[in-house]
Amino acid sequence: MTTPLYAVVLAGGVGSRFWPLSTPSRPKQLLPLSSDAPMLTDSVARLVPLVGADRVLVLTSEALGAAVLRALPGFSGTQLLLEPKAAGTAAALTWAALQVVARGGRDARMLCVHSDWAIGDAQRFRDTLRHAADAAAEHGALATVGIVPTRPDPGFGYIQPGAAMPSTSGATVRRVARFVEKPDAARAAEMVAQGFLWNSGIFAWRAQDLLDDVAAHTPELQDALAQRDRGAAAFFGAVRSPVSIDVGVLERSSRVLVLPGEFGWDDVGTWSALARVRRLDPDGNAMHGRVVARESRGNVVHAEGSAVVLDGVDGLVVVVRDGVTLVTTVARATELKKVVESLPADLRELP
Repeated sequence: MTTPLYAVVLAGGVGSRFWPLSTPSRPKQLLPLSSDAPMLTDSVARLVPLVGADRVLVLTSEALGAAVLRALPGFSGTQLLLEPKAAGTAAALTWAALQVVARGGRDARMLCVHSDWAIGDAQRFRDTLRHAADAAAEHGALATVGIVPTRPDPGFGYIQPGAAMPSTSGATVRRVARFVEKPDAARAAEMVAQGFLWNSGIFAWRAQDLLDDVAAHTPELQDALAQRDRGAAAFFGAVRSPVSIDVGVLERSSRVLVLPGEFGWDDVGTWSALARVRRLDPDGNAMHGRVVARESRGNVVHAEGSAVVLDGVDGLVVVVRDGVTLVTTVARATELKKVVESLPADLRELP
């Protein structure tokens, strides 16, 4: 394809399931969780060989703009798309599409990824994104990449692939038969057996095709579209109600395609996920910082500014930061958001 290709990285949010490390001023995507670099830094680096350094755009909140630039040395401020307020991913990606059209024209292609993923095979990731962008342009469609599941996981939404579509690249391309919200464990197992894919949040389309579908299917953004020429504050201020891109556009559109993805994807949603994406010691411990583990197995430890010594314990999550220590279990790590919400404000809202 000769039309320009842009990548938009969603880098808002806090990631409260990574408390006490992740806070509003230091959110998950700016932390070294899956490697020794901030997750956002890794995300942008993976995309540069595909689209070029100047065509990576980062969508984040106004409050995080300066911190994002610090995490991306050499990144231009013109590559930041700042949201004055959170209004849902449909609004965010619509605003991004408007900026891509302004920079690259109506036929410019646009990839959308999140900043807080771990990717095992970066080249295969890029190849899959390229195939998705080509398929979207070839069919005038909105494309998503569905991850081939490695386990039945009730924490993800699912996609049922439908009829096969032709592809000049030779990639497997299918229509989306339906999206399924997060199921229970039994239903997740059934869907994995039936060939459903995880709904990853990876998207590709011509920017104008997304804008056309938003105009046709997303009443929540009609007033915002009318304000498109008045800047971000007017656009986001006119959003009638926040809505996700999945609900607001993809589930309402008749031209959505899915390509399968197998490249070691993990959304790193909880502390327990680090056992899947970090290098483990011989006893299966995922450790960052000064940690000594003796006769201890399957633990996740993140130590900042202090040392942690484990002796004869298994399956723990231990996080130390600035005088605050979290101790829970790998099994209970998914419930951390509820725990944080119950804490006193001075603990919940660490700087």
